[in-house]
Amino acid sequence: MVELAPGITADPAVRFGKAVIRGTRVPVDTVVARVASGMALEKVAEEYGITVDDVYHALHYAALRLAEEQIWATR
Repeated sequence: MVELAPGITADPAVRFGKAVIRGTRVPVDTVVARVASGMALEKVAEEYGITVDDVYHALHYAALRLAEEQIWATR
């Protein structure tokens, strides 16, 4: 298991190595998608049995990954 960011881990034996909330099998992309769809942070936490802080950790990890993204605009 490797810690990718605070509260976010990856383990080949858990969800095929996808980024998950530490100590759970809840994928980061699922949490972020729920927030993006308009679900309240508290509701997301309740639905997946995680804390609101865990939701913030997922959002932070997603922001880190997006900050690394490079887009090459061509004409």
